[in-house]
Amino acid sequence: MKKTKLLIALMLQGIGMYAQETVYPASTQTAAIAITNATVHVGNGQVLNNSTVVFLNGKITAVGTTVATPAGAKVINGQGRHVYPGLILSATNLGLVEVPSVRATNDLTEIGELNPSIRSIVAYNTDSKVINTLRANGILFANVCPEGGLISGSSTVVQLDAWNWEDAAYRMDQGIHFNMPSLIPRPRGFGAQSNSQQPQIDPVKRGLEQVDEIKQFLMQAKTYNNLKSHSEVNLKLAAVKGLFNKTQKLYVHANTVKQMLVALDFVKDLGVDMVIVGGSDSWQIADLLKQNNVAVILSQPHNLPILDDDDIDQPYKTPALLQKAGVLFSITDDDGQTRGRNLAFNAGTAATYGLTKEEALQAITLNAAKILGVADKTGSIEVGKDANLVISTGDILDMRSSMVTDAFIQGRTINLDNKQKQLYERYKQKYGFTDGN
Repeated sequence: MKKTKLLIALMLQGIGMYAQETVYPASTQTAAIAITNATVHVGNGQVLNNSTVVFLNGKITAVGTTVATPAGAKVINGQGRHVYPGLILSATNLGLVEVPSVRATNDLTEIGELNPSIRSIVAYNTDSKVINTLRANGILFANVCPEGGLISGSSTVVQLDAWNWEDAAYRMDQGIHFNMPSLIPRPRGFGAQSNSQQPQIDPVKRGLEQVDEIKQFLMQAKTYNNLKSHSEVNLKLAAVKGLFNKTQKLYVHANTVKQMLVALDFVKDLGVDMVIVGGSDSWQIADLLKQNNVAVILSQPHNLPILDDDDIDQPYKTPALLQKAGVLFSITDDDGQTRGRNLAFNAGTAATYGLTKEEALQAITLNAAKILGVADKTGSIEVGKDANLVISTGDILDMRSSMVTDAFIQGRTINLDNKQKQLYERYKQKYGFTDGN
C-alpha cells in the first residue's frame, strides 16, 4: 500500500512539473474599461492620435480624442502604445489540426467527394495549444474550414477564447467550401509504368467533368430548397440552402486563372456570393473579379509564385494590385509551420510592396470581417461593435517591434500566456539566462 501511495504521489508530481498551461476563458466584462492616450488604428483607414477607447458590457461605447473617462472605469494608460481591432484569420484549419504529422490529432477531412453537410465547427477543439499562441500575436478570430473532396463542408467563424465549440461560434456555418480541380495536365507520377494497360485519364477533361457535377448538384439543390415542403429530407441538398438565400457564401479554393474563370460561372449561373480562396494569380483578372463582385482571400503571400515566368516577388505585390482594382480582399496565413502566427507579418510584407500600412491592417481586420459576414460586429474600432481589441507597444505589422501586451474579446480581458512562453521561461531558468543575455 505504501509503495502504491508513493507511486501515485510521484506520478502527480510529474504531472505538475510537465502540466500544460492553465489558461482558461475570461469572465464576462462587468466594469467599464478605458484605454487612454493611445494611438488608435480604427481598421477602416483612420488613425486617431492621443485618443481614448471606452467599452462596457462587451461593446465599444466611445472612441475619440475628446472622450471622457467614465467614473469607476478601469483605466489602461496607452501612452506610447497602439490599439488595433482584433486580427482575423480568414481561412484556417485551426482547431482541426494539432500536430500535422500526427494523424490522430487531425480531424479536417471526410470520406467522399460531396460533403456539404459536414460542419467544421463540431470538430473544433477549443483546447488546442495553438490557439493561445495566436492570441499572443493579436489574432482573436478565425474562420475554421474543412478540407478534402470537392465540397468539403461548411466553415464557421470562431472567437479564440471559449470553453467549447458552442461558446466559440461567432457566425455559424457561414460558408460552403469547394475545392476546384487543378485543370492542369501533369506528367504521370514517378515510377509509373509507361506500358500500363490502364487507360490514360485526361486531368483537364476529368476536372471539367467534376466541375459540371458540382454545377448539377447545386442546381438540384437550388430547386430542392425552393420547394415549400419535401416528402423526404436530403441532408446534402438542404445543407447548401444558405447559398441561395445569401446567408452563406461559396468559398472556391483556386489559384490559377483557368480555375478562377471556371469558378466565375457559378456566379453567373447560380447567382451565389463567391469568394476565391488562394487567389495566387487573381491579380491577372482583378478587373473581372471586381465586375462580378467576387472577393479574394490570399492564402499565403510568403511563398513563391505558381508560374515560372512570374516575378519572384509577385505574391508580395498581389495585394496592392487587388487594392488598385477595387477588389475586396483579405490576407491569411495557412503555412503549416507558422500555423497562422505570421498573419500580421504577411500583411506587413504587403505594406512594403504597394499597400499603405492602414490598407494592410484592413486586409486582416475589416476586409476579413466583411468577407466573413461579421463586419457588423467586429473588424474595426467603432461605437456599437464588440470590444475586440489588441494593444501593442509597437507596430503590430512589424516583426521586430510588435509586442502585444493586452487583448480583449467582447470586452473580456484575455490571458495571453501560452505553452511556448512557459517553455521559454522554463529553460531560461534552467540555463541561467536573463532577458538581457
